[in-house]
Amino acid sequence: MLTRYIFITGGVVSSLGKGITTASIAALLEACNLKVNLMKLDPYINVDPGTISPKQHGEVYITEDGYEADLDFGYYERFSNVKMTSLNNLTTGKIYSEILNNERNGFYLGETVQIVPHITNFIKKYIINIGKGYDVVLVEVGGTVGDIESLPFLESIRQMSLGKFKNYVFYIHLTLVPYLKYVNEYKTKPTQHSVKILLSNGIQPDMLICRSDYKLSYKDCCKISLFCNVSRKAIISLYNVNSIYEIPSLLSSQGLDIYISNYLGFKKLKAKLCKWDKIIYLEKSIKEEVFIGLVGKYINYPDSYKSVLEALKNAGLKNNLSVKVNMISSQKLKNLGDLKILSSLNGILIPGGFGYRGVEGKILVAKYARENNIPYLGICLGMQVAIIEFSRNVLGFTDANSTEFSPNCSYPIIAMINEWGENKRDYDYFFSKKNKMGYMRLGLEKCFLVKNTLAYDIYKSNFILERHRHKYEVNNFLLPELKKSGELNISGFSIRNTYNKLFNFVEIIELINHPWFIACQFHPEFSSTPFLSHPLFDSFIKASYTYKLNNNLTVNKV
Repeated sequence: MLTRYIFITGGVVSSLGKGITTASIAALLEACNLKVNLMKLDPYINVDPGTISPKQHGEVYITEDGYEADLDFGYYERFSNVKMTSLNNLTTGKIYSEILNNERNGFYLGETVQIVPHITNFIKKYIINIGKGYDVVLVEVGGTVGDIESLPFLESIRQMSLGKFKNYVFYIHLTLVPYLKYVNEYKTKPTQHSVKILLSNGIQPDMLICRSDYKLSYKDCCKISLFCNVSRKAIISLYNVNSIYEIPSLLSSQGLDIYISNYLGFKKLKAKLCKWDKIIYLEKSIKEEVFIGLVGKYINYPDSYKSVLEALKNAGLKNNLSVKVNMISSQKLKNLGDLKILSSLNGILIPGGFGYRGVEGKILVAKYARENNIPYLGICLGMQVAIIEFSRNVLGFTDANSTEFSPNCSYPIIAMINEWGENKRDYDYFFSKKNKMGYMRLGLEKCFLVKNTLAYDIYKSNFILERHRHKYEVNNFLLPELKKSGELNISGFSIRNTYNKLFNFVEIIELINHPWFIACQFHPEFSSTPFLSHPLFDSFIKASYTYKLNNNLTVNKV
């Protein structure tokens, strides 16, 4: 049986929630017992989002195979059972890199290489290959219709409806229906114009999902149906809800799952949403709350920490708690007086990041959490600043730092592996230096846990598999000093055999005389879902709630 393809495009404005909508539809189809895969077509010329600022595209999501992906991949994995890989993303940069390489190697035998058919054929072939072995593939097209850079993708998905896939392609268009308060009505004209642009590209949408503040009236839906030439049953009102986890049920309540499955020949399958109903029930029944401070430098751009925020939320559900997150700018924390903002928190989290900006503020926060016995979870850079702080203020190495921030510091407790020790050239082979990001350790790696540690008690396993994204490591040549203090445990480590040499990497640290202070080099947030929250986040939220009860929200002395 041929694979069915559902293409999701967006119009009017960006940031309407195509990623969440695509993920929710995938969840519905999986709940219909269909085997589903997802992919995203991104129009930007970057080969991948790895070098794009979080201010523009939010967090960089890491897949198990080490691909640096758009944050929508996080929604896909949290809402469905699909494990995304590098193959599930196709960017303009990827396409042109491949096409130009083929052209230079004579692959096209002297042809004039053009957008049509060479680029479009490449895209179609890629999409078809992704679909092998699946019932349905959902393909999200990034950007909005009318964007110049999206045209090759729109032409490619138009061509998919021709030939053998003629009856196996379904087009969904997500649009905005704005509400004008001064006339007390919704305006459908932007949606009509967006569909008109889509039609000019040869694509007639089979379904419209209309984003709005409140539920659209029957009259508004009929009007959109008439002017956009789309069945009334295929006009879906996607209005604002309290939680994104309500979206699958919201779409199903309007018959989206039945309509799509019937259209694609699956005999009106109805999604069974028991597990989603349970999540919604848990959210609505929560009565207690816990306050967590997230200390970072992109606090005005919450999508920069999307997976961390979702992981905290998921852990809250597991512990029957509502997690209230206070976003704190590390750049504004200059001295002890600035730390008063931390006094009413029940837990502190420092996420991953790059660059020196705001690092000293994070080091101050790690010191505050250590000295005041506040639960602390450090992720990636959050572990490194905790080690720097410990080295400075416990071990007495006042110049302790990372060579990322201070290349010539006398105590480089954090450094790239080719900077370790005296014979630095012995390690030069370990990482390639092909480009600025060439030192990255990316993707899933095995971490061994040490027994009789908090980390071991949390995971209840001898080893774990976690995702990484970083360049700098804890300097093994200086580890003896850390261990000698007797106050810090290395409770998790990884081993890599390269060119017949074994390298150990510090993966988890914890403070021995602290109620709950754990930091890890990997990114646990990428493994959390609403149905299976991550053990580290679970334990962190539980410890934070215990701290709240024990301290009764009293202000700690700074």
